[in-house]
Amino acid sequence: MSFDVLGIIAPHPPIMVEAVGGSDAAATERSASAMRSLHDLLVRFAPETVVIVSPHAPGFADTFTVSTADRLKGDLGRFGARQASLTSAGDPDLASAILEEAEATGLATVAREQYPHLDQSLDHGVLVPMSFLDPNGEFPLVVVSFTFLSAEDHIEFGRCIRRAASRVGRRIAMVASGDCSHRLTPDAPAGFAPRGRIFDEQLIDLLSHSDWAGVAAIDEGLRDEAGECGWRSFLILSGFLEDTPAIVRVLAYEGPWGVGYLTAAAAPPDELAGLPAFTPARGEKNGQKGRDKTAPVRLARTTIESYVRNGTFPSPDLSDDPGLPRMAGAFVSLHSRGDLRGCIGTIAPTKATLAEEIAGNAVQAATSDPRFPALRSEELEALEISVDVLHEPEPVGSLDDLDPKVFGVIVTAGRRRGLLLPDLDGVDTAEQQVRIARHKAGIADGEPISLERFKVDRYE
Repeated sequence: MSFDVLGIIAPHPPIMVEAVGGSDAAATERSASAMRSLHDLLVRFAPETVVIVSPHAPGFADTFTVSTADRLKGDLGRFGARQASLTSAGDPDLASAILEEAEATGLATVAREQYPHLDQSLDHGVLVPMSFLDPNGEFPLVVVSFTFLSAEDHIEFGRCIRRAASRVGRRIAMVASGDCSHRLTPDAPAGFAPRGRIFDEQLIDLLSHSDWAGVAAIDEGLRDEAGECGWRSFLILSGFLEDTPAIVRVLAYEGPWGVGYLTAAAAPPDELAGLPAFTPARGEKNGQKGRDKTAPVRLARTTIESYVRNGTFPSPDLSDDPGLPRMAGAFVSLHSRGDLRGCIGTIAPTKATLAEEIAGNAVQAATSDPRFPALRSEELEALEISVDVLHEPEPVGSLDDLDPKVFGVIVTAGRRRGLLLPDLDGVDTAEQQVRIARHKAGIADGEPISLERFKVDRYE
């Protein structure tokens, strides 16, 4: 034991647990890796009890709930993995002290066990984080729920937890379970909201600066539009950390399924030194300023900058690379800080030259991708660009003929057609590739389709 305070922000997608997600769990490997680092930190901290706030713990809109049981258990059976289970001791003494401290401050708080109709088992908001942090249930648990009361009430509840721990002489770590926006992409489970990503970026920036007051003040309209489920958990953590030397380090963020997953630690600065710090990725897709080494990317950038800044469309030219085909379909992909910012393309040529194809699709990607607002001039400096020039598609008979690292895929059902480019992060199997292409086209799973594959020449 070398430090006195530890807080953890943990995502809770069941798919991150291998028993649930199988090979799909690899899509959240950044989060899983960060959680494994936090397991080591938690073991080093050696808490006597872990208090975890779960958005999915049963509770009430105007009353906090606290688990007072001396034993807690649950599994991920509702997600097809009953074997992913956890049994842990509870801490009734600490739980009772939390109830008393909250009552003394006027916060409505009840023991969950007072209400038999509430599910008493551990929910996935607890099970997923603890499967990484404490898979063997070595540390006793107290589970609490949040409410729809004010931000200040949640912060005060966090203070109550800290006072209660001090009163009973308990060394505790606090885990704030919660996900960020659930509306990052059109295929997200909760639908798409263009400002969902803005919420996540704002939250990451505030937490990276340990600006808890800023987190509490995030605009309610932005939060509602983002469809988040972690903000109130984080506020309880902020009250718990108040007046301690803890600062926040964001370890990971990703959104592979249209939901933002954020992992962070809060502890004294010296204790965070060995942990990897998340920084928004730049240049992972190449094509940044000063790195436009290929003619197609130079053309795409020149066209986008001219159109966004001046509203003009320069004459497209690829004469500096005579090895390119005269005509071809092409996709222009834009990334900002490593995240998709726009992607528009054509499967087959629609223009008289490849230069016109790329230029037209570049402007469309920057201004007309329905998933994102039009690109602003202040975003140009950090913009990352890649261009895929498509070879002619060829029909295939089965998934065995596909390789997502080598071939893109086109799925067709009647007039609906979905395309996915090859060699995309998080797409490792032909099944994944076809499923995503189906969803993009609105083709239901199981609906008959025809398959085509194609190669691309990728320019970065």
